[in-house]
Amino acid sequence: MAAIAAAIATAFSQLAIAEEAQVPTPAPVIHLQDNLDEADGLGWCIDTLGRGYAEHLHAHSCKPRGGDVQFAFDPNYGSIRSVAFPDKCVVDLPLNSQTVFGLADCDPNDPEQGFSYELGTLSLHDAQNPARCVAVGDASRSAGPFMSRDLVWADCESVDPKLLSWIIRN
Repeated sequence: MAAIAAAIATAFSQLAIAEEAQVPTPAPVIHLQDNLDEADGLGWCIDTLGRGYAEHLHAHSCKPRGGDVQFAFDPNYGSIRSVAFPDKCVVDLPLNSQTVFGLADCDPNDPEQGFSYELGTLSLHDAQNPARCVAVGDASRSAGPFMSRDLVWADCESVDPKLLSWIIRN
């Protein structure tokens, strides 16, 4: 009986590992824990929309060379800073914007740049409204040789945890 239980536990742990992203991006990087449907197993990273600098963000296949998919979380200020554009931080954009998140000049006093990270759930929260979490959208799409998804606010309690469990490697 113990051998059967051990075999079942091993099978389930291997299933969990099979879904985990194998992120090639060097640190610092913030990526989803789960690979979801990323075709090449690269995982999902926060990324600028398009190539290089852009004011709008989405989730994108993590890139082996890093660059515009590299972001670092600063727990002292609650900011998420771009590595490629070090004076730029993630900001919550106005409702009529093309995307939910963008880049703006880093300002530790700007409440729209405030985030908190909960290690137990691996979730990034809105510092002003902790019930909101940073998540990826339900649908993926082609992005050249990679894939992309929307980067959105979600209700932390009701969204599938796979869509909002972030690994931070600073």
